[in-house]
Amino acid sequence: MTARPPWGRGLPGNRWDLLDGDLPAEPPRVSVVVPHYRQQAELDRTLAALARQTHPADRLEVVVVDDGSPEAPVVPPGVVLVRQRDEGFRLAAARNLGVRTATGDVLVFLDADTAPEPGYVAAVTRLPALAPEVVAVGRRRHADFGGVPVDAPVEVAGPAAELPSPAWLDDAHRASRDLLDADDRSYRHVIGAVTACSRWLVEEVGGWDEGFIEYGGEDWEWVHRAWRGGAVLAHVRDAVAWHDGPDWAGRSGDDEARQRRQNAETITLSRLVAVSGSRPRALRGGDGPVDVVVRLGRALSPGRAFLTADSVLAVLPEARVVVPSEVASAVGGDPRVVSAAAVATRPEIVTGARVTVDLPGEVRVRDGVALVRAVAEVGVGELGTVELCAVEPEDGGREGGRGDEAGGAAPVVVARVTSRRAELRRARWERSDLFRTERRAADGLEPLVGEPSLAAWLGGWG
Repeated sequence: MTARPPWGRGLPGNRWDLLDGDLPAEPPRVSVVVPHYRQQAELDRTLAALARQTHPADRLEVVVVDDGSPEAPVVPPGVVLVRQRDEGFRLAAARNLGVRTATGDVLVFLDADTAPEPGYVAAVTRLPALAPEVVAVGRRRHADFGGVPVDAPVEVAGPAAELPSPAWLDDAHRASRDLLDADDRSYRHVIGAVTACSRWLVEEVGGWDEGFIEYGGEDWEWVHRAWRGGAVLAHVRDAVAWHDGPDWAGRSGDDEARQRRQNAETITLSRLVAVSGSRPRALRGGDGPVDVVVRLGRALSPGRAFLTADSVLAVLPEARVVVPSEVASAVGGDPRVVSAAAVATRPEIVTGARVTVDLPGEVRVRDGVALVRAVAEVGVGELGTVELCAVEPEDGGREGGRGDEAGGAAPVVVARVTSRRAELRRARWERSDLFRTERRAADGLEPLVGEPSLAAWLGGWG
């Protein structure tokens, strides 16, 4: 189930550009959550910058979350301060504590060493205030503020002391048209230190994973989870905040130690982000999230179920295949294959998959190009569902067309490939036009007719 957002409008695909020029009817109630650990001077600069925002002061709340500093930070009157025990690097837990403390409808997340320009809050909250599924990321620039008074205007002091920004991130934002062309791996281009989203979205997809107790990874995992949960990603170039010091990769130190640290982050994320390009190439985890769920709706015999599961997993090795309980014993040795009865008692083993493939009946996958392509493409852009049909439609492949209008056979759906984020968005807004459905030829997928020869299949001669 998914809750209907309390305000705003649903957007097709990732089309935040449809809101260009729009402003909220009134400024949203905003809470800025600022995690902190032993950075009093940097925090002072950030709080001074927040006090100069153009967003109305009576609609702006600032919550500082101290992650167990030896001494509590000093904050100005009106700033809310909450603390948690020092149990390691617990940025995820700090963000969650900040959300629980905050009262705003739109949440802004700023690191203690990242000071926003005066228009930052107004700019970064505009899209979430109009469309609560948006995760907006501002533009983080870098400066050396050593010797600069903490109350100096950052929009002046920052450019005067600017340091290089990471070129890979600038290039990614430029190539994706500020994330308008986001895909399943665009979470890597959302920097948690300069993000904003609605409280509703955090409650819908859940908070940050508090299993992260070392530097890095918690923000990317959350953004990817939000994306799978229907989020729209947007980079807001005119929402500028200044980080005190160079980018992580530009800091002095042991390059090998830095690489080991980055590798540790990558290993952790590979277990939590199941999408291709982030998950391991060959290693298979146990209880981690599943990327693709294949549901076999009918199995007339154990042999037919065996061939379907075996041929599907040959082209989609990361998938989890759900088969009718009466034939589960034929394929029960593979942990990627589960029975419908097991799913009924443990729905979490398939919940949250990025893509669902529904097979009305048993199939033999001889060539997986069409299936693999559909699995990769749904949920990106405005494509929500692909119906792979045994007969090529004659209408150009658009939803609602019929293949029998000129006397030909009607298309038979062999596989229906659906994006979870599309289904969630359709259900929330009760609209079917936010993502489109395409019909394509089921090249390489053959509906099984009669009892197959498994010896021929396994031996490669049939």
